[in-house]
Amino acid sequence: AVLLLALPAVREGFLALNTVVAALSKVTAAGTEFAFGWLGGGAPPFEARPGASTFILAFQALPLVLVISALSAILYHWRVLPAVVSAFAWALRRTLGLGGTAGVATAANVFVGMVEAPLLVKPYLARASRADLFVVMTAGMATIAGTMMVLYAQFLQDAVPGSIGHLLTASMLNAPAAIVIARPLVPAAPEDAIDDVRMEGLYASTMDAITTGTADGLRLLLNIVAMLIVLVALVALVNMMLAVLPAVAGASLSLERLLGWILSPVAWAIGIPWAEAGTAGQLLGTKVVVNEFFAFLQMGRMPAAVLSPESKLILTYGMCGFANFASLGIMLGGLSAMAPDRRVEIVGLGLKSILSGVMATLLTGALAGLLFRVFG
Repeated sequence: AVLLLALPAVREGFLALNTVVAALSKVTAAGTEFAFGWLGGGAPPFEARPGASTFILAFQALPLVLVISALSAILYHWRVLPAVVSAFAWALRRTLGLGGTAGVATAANVFVGMVEAPLLVKPYLARASRADLFVVMTAGMATIAGTMMVLYAQFLQDAVPGSIGHLLTASMLNAPAAIVIARPLVPAAPEDAIDDVRMEGLYASTMDAITTGTADGLRLLLNIVAMLIVLVALVALVNMMLAVLPAVAGASLSLERLLGWILSPVAWAIGIPWAEAGTAGQLLGTKVVVNEFFAFLQMGRMPAAVLSPESKLILTYGMCGFANFASLGIMLGGLSAMAPDRRVEIVGLGLKSILSGVMATLLTGALAGLLFRVFG
């Protein structure tokens, strides 16, 4: 974070990563236009009305998940991703003394999802200590997958300059933050560590990596679309019921207003000015109650004057994690399938992992705000 905010050369290097995001979006558009025509971003066969938009989220933005998922699988099979994960795991061991199962899984969470990361150490989960298991769960909640990172960077490209660099930095910072938060909550004993951990191969060939990665991406895309439809509908339903209640301060009650009131002190505590804390609290609440996808999408669509650049930066770091109730179900299902004998223990740590994941991302957000004031 210091390098990104303090050194212009590093900042420009991270800004250049936006070119990579743009290139991935462009090649994805080539595929969506071929498959869906104007629905996928091609020229529409009609004249759009002034002010109207032909942008369709499900057909033009979300298919990026398919391409990133396939590329991630290829890089894993070619041993590029495992090499990066091993290097980051070594750094965690040298700086925080975290090795074995928890170290490799935490490092992997920076680049892959909360279910994919534990898969790399699946043979060791059954005998991992309770403390290491909790670190794995917290790291999953405190980071985001590379597939989603690129998508969120696309959402924030106008709101946060160099968004992909900030999201990557946030995910890297959230990994050690997860360890710092998780260890006091579930302390480890010296004999707990399993030091000899080797990441398993997942694919038989490059073509197997492409097909499997694409299939995994398709499941993720369909899940995102389905969750968006349901969550937007549920939020609208809650707002409809709240609107029946008496108005407060001249406006109807809504879920967004309630979350803003409840979490505005938290937003202020991590460095958001009080004048913007209500809006920031709404986004933080949306992130925890709904998911970070919806929160980043909302922030990217907000008028520029609603939040200051500093507040947007703090929220980018503070919301960069999977810690929400929908993700909890995904993680519990995945880990329980990998270590069925530990299911009761995993479920018992579930709610605590959301709390620790949120605390880790908020800690990183506060740090980003501090560094922005010093170097920004």
